[in-house]
Amino acid sequence: MKLGVYSISLPDLTPREAVSAARKLGYGGIEWRVAPRRDDLSHETPSYFGHNRCTLEPTVEAGAMARGLCVDEGIEVLGLSPYIGVGDVTAVEAAMRMAVAAGAPQVRLRAASTGEDSYAALFARTVDFLGAVEQLALRYGVRGVVEVHQRTICPSASLTHRLVSGFDPKAIGVIFDVGNMVIEGYEDHRIGLELLGAHLVHVHLKNVAYERPADGGVWTPRWAPIDDGVLDVPAFLRVLAETGYDGWIATEDFSTLRSPQETLAYNAAYLSDCWPRSPASDGRADE
Repeated sequence: MKLGVYSISLPDLTPREAVSAARKLGYGGIEWRVAPRRDDLSHETPSYFGHNRCTLEPTVEAGAMARGLCVDEGIEVLGLSPYIGVGDVTAVEAAMRMAVAAGAPQVRLRAASTGEDSYAALFARTVDFLGAVEQLALRYGVRGVVEVHQRTICPSASLTHRLVSGFDPKAIGVIFDVGNMVIEGYEDHRIGLELLGAHLVHVHLKNVAYERPADGGVWTPRWAPIDDGVLDVPAFLRVLAETGYDGWIATEDFSTLRSPQETLAYNAAYLSDCWPRSPASDGRADE
């Protein structure tokens, strides 16, 4: 198993601290959250979506710095995850320059959000955008990867496949986010993985639970520990192994039962135990 961590889930650590902690716990790589510095949040307690200390500035210099940190610790840069709107080709090119400096093979993209227009219009707009991204990806040697994400036009594997199937998988890939699909877009994982085929290049792993209001009504989702939610993680890992997936699995745990560093350690041990063992193994999880 090629286990990595997405830095968004380590908000109280600096990049240097995160790389060191990940390496000591057996993670082989780190995916970097990329966003402009928010000085107005610097007084706040570190959090996943607010004052997140484990975030890179969107600059070539920050990319080179992250690469150096990972080289020093002997782990890989798995990708960059900026926040780029559909149509912002200039931002994509800047992110790809940063990725080259970071030694990152991919840059995360989001499809258009639902509710902004009709599905047909949003789909056409996103296809046009990915066409421009494809050309940049081939020029820079950095893949653009669309994340399966709730409240976008690609919340499921099949809708994501419809979006990316006309593009070169060397240029446009997919992040298969099973936690997001618990909230919206669940389909049989084996079918989804097989359908995406060569476009499947990365996996995000997190879990979700639903809470029932005290007086009944519509249940609401919340982020949950990786072993205590709707997603059957061991079953999903078996399907990954059985379908021949050999890419990275990056934990993106937003739960609050444990501190982020305790969660990092817990998830490494849990996933190692869950990973399917081959008949010829000596009892250890496959590397």
